[in-house]
Formats: sequence, structure tokens, C-alpha cells
Amino acid sequence: MSESMSGGMGGGKVAVVLFNLGGPDRLEAVQSFLANLFSDPAIIGLPALLRRPLAKLIARRRAPVAREIYAQIGGGSPLLPLTQAQGEALEGVLAARGIEAKSFIAMRYWHPLTEAAVREVVAWRPDRIVLLPLYPQYSTTTTGSSLAAWDEAAAGAGLAAPASAVCCYPTDPGFVAAVAEHVADAIATARANGGRFRLLFSAHGLPERVIARGDPYQWQVERTVAAVMAKLADPGLDHAICYQSRVGPLKWIGPSTEEELERAAEDGVATAIVVPIAFVSEHSETLVELDIEYRHLATGRGIAHYLRVPAVGTTPAFIDGLAELVSGALERRTGVAGGEGGRLCQERWQGCPCLPPTASGAKAQGDGDG
Repeated sequence: MSESMSGGMGGGKVAVVLFNLGGPDRLEAVQSFLANLFSDPAIIGLPALLRRPLAKLIARRRAPVAREIYAQIGGGSPLLPLTQAQGEALEGVLAARGIEAKSFIAMRYWHPLTEAAVREVVAWRPDRIVLLPLYPQYSTTTTGSSLAAWDEAAAGAGLAAPASAVCCYPTDPGFVAAVAEHVADAIATARANGGRFRLLFSAHGLPERVIARGDPYQWQVERTVAAVMAKLADPGLDHAICYQSRVGPLKWIGPSTEEELERAAEDGVATAIVVPIAFVSEHSETLVELDIEYRHLATGRGIAHYLRVPAVGTTPAFIDGLAELVSGALERRTGVAGGEGGRLCQERWQGCPCLPPTASGAKAQGDGDG
């Protein structure tokens, strides 16, 4: 049995910690969830004495609208049970590979929070820990924030088991295959509808200044879309990348999903196929923003058919891909690396947590970047 198949240390227990955003489980929790979100220094980069009262103010102002959003999906986020299902599926695949693993969930802004996950891991007494974000593309505002919170909580709890972290997997074969599988189903429906169709790969947006500081998120989203298009192996498919969920007065990366839907209508597109390319689970951004708000926009602009591709969830190809990522992380023993075992990003993306790539690696990853 290889080292990765036996847990990387001659056997032993592996704690797989799944990082995710979290979401309020009831309407009464919405304001507290928002306060946690905007208290994160990765979101608002002010000193704590200024950031915390500002976060409470923003949360209080935004809570009424956010409550209306969550009321449309049953009064709370489905993210926790969906993440639990992914963890259980992953445990099963790892067990079949001979790895004794247990999944733990560390949500960033709502329960179970990172500190609670650390306590559970300590109590389980694993031999190894793998930190696995459910954000395929790395951002300092998501995975970076989760890694920092984990390191602080683990140090405070005296958690000593060796840990390996996966920072990103934007072109992981399992993830890409799962997305392509769902997209292919939607394309078949669009072709049956007749007329022109367009794929709109929609990712959560970020302020432009975050990218300007070296955050590789947008570049990685583009790599994911390129990989999915290659997997579909259908040259000439009409497609575009766009970004959703813009809030606040700052200039955000674009084009926005709204703009791309309007452009599709102007171009006479009969079917818009919207693909959530940076979300692996259903939550408010997919169930409300994509399914309700953008559908209304599309049909109101004259697009006859609006198809929203589901998030990959527990699609077997995706779960198999996560299992491969865990095996690769176990082989590394410690440290932070991309899903391919090293640094994916070019050196100019200073927000990447991995060590700088070799000259040959930087050249390889630069091909086609422009």
C-alpha cells in the first residue's frame, strides 16, 4: 500500500477539515452572520477598533434585505446539510481507498465555526490533518481567510498533528468533469429547444482592488472555464465569463452576470445556460440570485429559455476528485499546495499562499495567460 493510501504515516486516522463560508440557519441569525462576515479583516481591511463597529453597522443596515433573500429559500441557508452530505460521501470514497478518515466542517461566518471544528478535531485525536476548502478557486477573502482562522484556532488549542492544506483546485479533473457533465445535460436541452444558446459561467465577484493586490481568484476562474470547455470538446460553443453578487460602492471585476444576460438578449440568444462555476453547493447566490432574480431578468429581456446548471454537490466525479486531493495532500505531509501538488499561480499573483514556482513551472503556467 502506498503512503498516500495508508494515511501517509503507515496508517492512522486522518481528519479532513472542509472549509466553507457558512450561512444563517434561521432568519434571526442573519444579522449576526453578516456581522461576522464584515468583521473579517480579509473583507474589510481596517484596524479592529474601527472594523468591528463598522461591521455591526453594515450588518444592521443589510439585514432586512438579507432576511428577505433567505425567506425565499425556507428561512435559512442549506449550506450546512449540503456540506455534511459532501463530507459523508468523501469519507466513503476514502474508506474504499483504505484511508481511515473523518470529515469536520469549519464554517467561516456561521456555525459550526472554525474554533468548534478545532475542538472536535482535538477530541478525535487524528494522526494527520488535511485542510480542504470547498472553494475551487483560491482567494485571500475565502480560502486565505479560512486558513488564517484555522492556524490561529489550532495554535490556541495546541493542536499538534501534522497538517497539509490544499489551497485550490481550479482545474482538478474530478471537479472539471462534474461541471462538464451537468453543462452537457443543459446543452442537450438547449439544442432540443432550438435556436441560439450561450453558456454564461457565473462566479462570485470581488472588488477590483482585491485582484490588484495580487489575489489570483479571477485568473483561476478563467482557468476553470478553459478546462471545462476543453472537457466538453465541442469547438465553437458560445460562452462568456461573468461575475455576480456585487455589493457596495467599490468597482468590482466584470462583466457582471446582469450585463451578460442583457447582452445575450440583445444578441438574440434563445436559451441562456447559467453555470455557477465557483460554487460547489447550492446556497443563496444560486437559489435566489441565479434561480429567481436573474431568471426574471432574462425572461423580462426576451430570452425564451433560462437554464441554470446545478452546483456539483455530491456528483461522484467531484467527490472522487476531492479524494484525490486528500491523497495528494497526505503525500506532501505538511505545507500548502495547489491541487496539482505545487503552485498553480504565476509569481505575479502575490496573494497565492504557495511557495514561488520554479522558472519552468512559471513558464508552463503562463502559457495562454496573455
